[in-house]
Amino acid sequence: MNRKRDDTVSAADGARRPVPEAGHGGPAQAAGGPGSRRPARRPGGVFRRNPDTAGTTLAFVESPVQLLNVLEWAYLERTSDAGRTGALTVVVLSPHDPMTRGQLRRMAELARDEGCTVRWEEARGGAAAPLRTIGGLSPLLRRARRIVIGDPFSRYVQLLLTLTRARDLVVVDDGTATMEFISQLARGERLVRWHRSGGSRGARDLVFAPFSAAARRRLTPVPDNDRRTVGVFSSMPVESPPGVRVTANDFAWTRARFGPPRLTRGTDIVGTSLVETGVVDPDHYLTAVRALARTHGATRYFAHRRESAEKLHALEAVTGLEIVRPDLPLELIARRGPIGRTILSFPSTVVHTLPLALAGTGVKVAVCDVDPAWLTTKASPRAQGFLSGVTGTARDVQRLTFAGAG
Repeated sequence: MNRKRDDTVSAADGARRPVPEAGHGGPAQAAGGPGSRRPARRPGGVFRRNPDTAGTTLAFVESPVQLLNVLEWAYLERTSDAGRTGALTVVVLSPHDPMTRGQLRRMAELARDEGCTVRWEEARGGAAAPLRTIGGLSPLLRRARRIVIGDPFSRYVQLLLTLTRARDLVVVDDGTATMEFISQLARGERLVRWHRSGGSRGARDLVFAPFSAAARRRLTPVPDNDRRTVGVFSSMPVESPPGVRVTANDFAWTRARFGPPRLTRGTDIVGTSLVETGVVDPDHYLTAVRALARTHGATRYFAHRRESAEKLHALEAVTGLEIVRPDLPLELIARRGPIGRTILSFPSTVVHTLPLALAGTGVKVAVCDVDPAWLTTKASPRAQGFLSGVTGTARDVQRLTFAGAG
């Protein structure tokens, strides 16, 4: 992607920029700085394009992080067992959110650079889109020997799983949701996202229940069935349920492809979508970010792709932080640099992934717990326990005792 040099001025250079509206890339969207888009090293392609084996491995992704972790999985497959993996086709089931779509397009470019075939599907582009998408994917689903998925909770993915005869299924990380997926799989429970409140099931849930149950059965290993395997590729602290093989993701591809980064003298804060998912009250969140910025001398705030422009404008006004809208997952942005010597986060995926992606760079990652008083009345009863578990299981991070958000 060609950009003018002015578009890549580093956020660390001190320029204060307005928050770009969702879907409109502005200077603040490029956090990498001049020249940061050039990788330090370029390993060989993850997969070879081969028309004779196209569709051997079929991956379904709906977010940039999922696509990043597909590339990490593919890199490990190639380097540990060359020639066994065949060709990889990545199917992007594109969401509506403009920022997510923008990051996905950037990740798709990287995937093509690594030798993957990328198929972009406007899977939610109108009432006829699902039927059109499923019909177009049917030949690939029939030929696929292995299916890789990024979100086992996705209704779209659950439906597609019922249409394939592939005997090898792999789940790659969709952030901390993987922890809940493994727990529910081990307990034999139906697949429900951790932040969904209440136990009631709507009409759509009831209609889709047979597909969800079928997908859960596909993802549950059958004892003594060596013709069907289920694997999880994760950087999260998960315990393997019986019959499920768990492979650790240490972000080897990210470290080989980018960096090491230039470090700034400042502190950066990583944003979350806890407000957008209805878990944390927005006023409490703004107060907490302001207190963290003041206490730790933070200068930049890396927005989550789901954070609204209105919320980010309010954060900028209240805290004085420079708001940065990354155009790639934060693991890649941080590895490209420049990045602060200290990164502050609330409980989220990055407290597990950034220490791995930034290993050996000297960057310190710190996590601040979510006070129970910040939770909304609509938050799931499981929310506090889940968030505490995310923090408590994080390795190589500093725990912060928060004060001043009352």
